[in-house]
Amino acid sequence: MNEYAKDSSFLKESGYFYESEYFCTMEKLQNKPPITKAECNSNLRNVIDALYVLNGKWKLPIVLSLVNEPKRFNEIMKDVEGISPKILAQELKHLEQNELVIRNVYATTPVSIVYEASTYSNTLKDVLGALSDWGAIHRKKIIGK
Repeated sequence: MNEYAKDSSFLKESGYFYESEYFCTMEKLQNKPPITKAECNSNLRNVIDALYVLNGKWKLPIVLSLVNEPKRFNEIMKDVEGISPKILAQELKHLEQNELVIRNVYATTPVSIVYEASTYSNTLKDVLGALSDWGAIHRKKIIGK
């Protein structure tokens, strides 16, 4: 749970309160039964938490790099073009804290560190599919103008 979820005043103070009205409206447009304001705000907090964990342009490419096989730091650097070593280290640490990546340390000389996607990272499959679908729609809309 991040700092946003702990503080219910965050929704009111940040402007997300107004966006929660939009979120509730989206539920109605999808022909779902009306939800209460409390449920709507709870759903919005869930979205905020997800975005907090997955924010930035590097986290998802790092996870995707590790889905097929475990890799060492430099192998991930080659897969995720354009990322600096400092940013990769920070992102790996954040992904490990959120249990999306597992860091394995092997007592060899020198010490070997191998990163792998956790089984929990498989829960992102539907999210990535939905993002891919929306990205294709958005690309067509923008290019079609």
